[in-house]
Amino acid sequence: MVGADGVLLLAPRRSEHVACAGGRPVLSAGEIGFAREAGRWVVGDVSNHSTGYCPDVSSWPSVAQALDRAGVGRPSGFTHEVVFRRCPGCQEHNIVREGDFVCVFCGGDLPAQWNVDPLTESAGS
Repeated sequence: MVGADGVLLLAPRRSEHVACAGGRPVLSAGEIGFAREAGRWVVGDVSNHSTGYCPDVSSWPSVAQALDRAGVGRPSGFTHEVVFRRCPGCQEHNIVREGDFVCVFCGGDLPAQWNVDPLTESAGS
């Protein structure tokens, strides 16, 4: 994940992103795999798959900047993009699959634009 300060934070694969960040806001979160290439570390695969933060695919620039600062070779974008939406009806978080913007919990329509903002949700609670 990338902390609010832009620093890349790494944790074991089966750990929770929210715990790694100490519950603080982040610029992006997801899964990342590394490989050795020409004697240096590079990103083999990277996604925004974090059900704790549900970051938008537009968070890629934060990830790219953090990897560049760390000196790690990287792809030009997420190698696997996950589309998250919060249902306006039942408020559940959804992963949109195959472009089907329908809530799997209540069948309601999901918005076209990303709407899973933990800061907004916390402020409204």
